[in-house]
Amino acid sequence: MANSAFSSSVKKLIKIDVSSDTVCPWCFVGKNNLEKAMDQMKDQFDFEVRWHPFFLDPSAPKEGVRKSEFYEQKFGAHQYGQMLSRMREIFRGLGYEYDTSGLTGNTLDSHRLITFAAHQGYGKQNALVSELFSNYFCEGKYIGDRQVLLDAATKVAIEGAAELLEDPSKGLEEVNKEFDKYSANISGVPHFVINGKYKLSGGQPPETFLRAFQVVGKEISS
Repeated sequence: MANSAFSSSVKKLIKIDVSSDTVCPWCFVGKNNLEKAMDQMKDQFDFEVRWHPFFLDPSAPKEGVRKSEFYEQKFGAHQYGQMLSRMREIFRGLGYEYDTSGLTGNTLDSHRLITFAAHQGYGKQNALVSELFSNYFCEGKYIGDRQVLLDAATKVAIEGAAELLEDPSKGLEEVNKEFDKYSANISGVPHFVINGKYKLSGGQPPETFLRAFQVVGKEISS
């Protein structure tokens, strides 16, 4: 009887695989909403969140271009203005200011670092993703810049980041494998796969994640 009581008190683990790009504002929104839902269910479940690479613009320049110029050219000034107004409103609803200063560009190095960080624990990987999102969306920093990446890695105690970033080929094969396994067959991000089965896309509200957790929880318990 004691053993049965002990086993029922152990929290079940929910694993969440997230495909995202580090310059995708909806990925920032989705991450915040996911974490709100996880926090509401932390007494019932343990969570393991794993981040995987996606490239919104694989041909984006390594040296970076001004965000405003890039998005005006991509969407047109009117549509960009509408998008900007909407994202600022959404970010403020989350308690952040959406910063459009600085540069945007190629995200490969950020994905190399995020993939590398997973080997030191998914908690550290998740902390790194949070830091890079904050750098890019709220502080106007360019996450294609090596020093920005190194500073983020140092802040969340990722070891070996300098050696990784010095060699542009280091970790590249693993990033490609991660992309092929988790992101090659999706068309947009963020993309969430819960316990390898339930799929959600976009910056979903916390309630959507909560419903998914409840469904998964019943399956785990049955």
